[in-house]
Amino acid sequence: MTNIVACLDGSPAQAAVCNAAAWASAGTALPITLLHVLEKNEFEGERDLSGTIGLGSREHLLEELAELDHQRSRLALEQARLLLNSGQEYLAGLGMTGVETLQRHGQLMEAMQALSPGMRMTIMGKQGTTHAHDLIGSNLENLIRTLTNPIMVVQPGFQAPSRFLFAYDASPTAKKVLELIASSPLLKGLACDLVMIAEPSDQHERQLARARQVLKSAGIEVDSRLLQGEIAPKICQYATEAGINLIVMGAYGHSRIRQFIVGSTTTGILATTDASVLLLR
Repeated sequence: MTNIVACLDGSPAQAAVCNAAAWASAGTALPITLLHVLEKNEFEGERDLSGTIGLGSREHLLEELAELDHQRSRLALEQARLLLNSGQEYLAGLGMTGVETLQRHGQLMEAMQALSPGMRMTIMGKQGTTHAHDLIGSNLENLIRTLTNPIMVVQPGFQAPSRFLFAYDASPTAKKVLELIASSPLLKGLACDLVMIAEPSDQHERQLARARQVLKSAGIEVDSRLLQGEIAPKICQYATEAGINLIVMGAYGHSRIRQFIVGSTTTGILATTDASVLLLR
């Protein structure tokens, strides 16, 4: 059975990740698995420290350093266990039963790739504990670029959405996402603000109208907008002004305006918005 994997790392977004997982599980009837990955530098134990203090010098110091490493590893494992248990208890308080926990050692990317075949959706915070001051955590960016599973990125204060903004550009990726939205049990019952950022033209109006019709045929209430400006700032501004707390879009598509550093509208929206972002492929 496929499941929803919620990534916990002890960051301020942990409650939001659990709340989003509960919302997603309720909408899809899929089970939740809470995942915590111990990075190698958190749990690695024995190391050869003799070169650090000089060969043959003070064996008792080497032993003490090795013991400290062992204690550090043990404490990291215990902290991970408590983290997963607290997430499980939190979800039980929301009425979520049968929540599984999973602990892995190594790198998050490797763990997620191994879990990918049985994973319907990934939920994670925008910033991890090691990237608290970054606009986007490096683990998140790497996962978005690598995984083919849907990824939902949340921030502290997540609330179940009643509306969502679909950022549409008529690209092949956007058209595929359009079909996914139309058939999605997760988004069923939510109103959609269909937004295209492009210069006014008959072609863009037709593209927007066709997308609107697809959503309406699926029973989705749609309000469409053709707006002008830079894509990422305009979408984020619209979401804020309209009080929308969920943006749905394709992940790292080829858009007409690209970020200078990383090179993607997806990155620009993730870095700017206060809303949750659901990335589909």
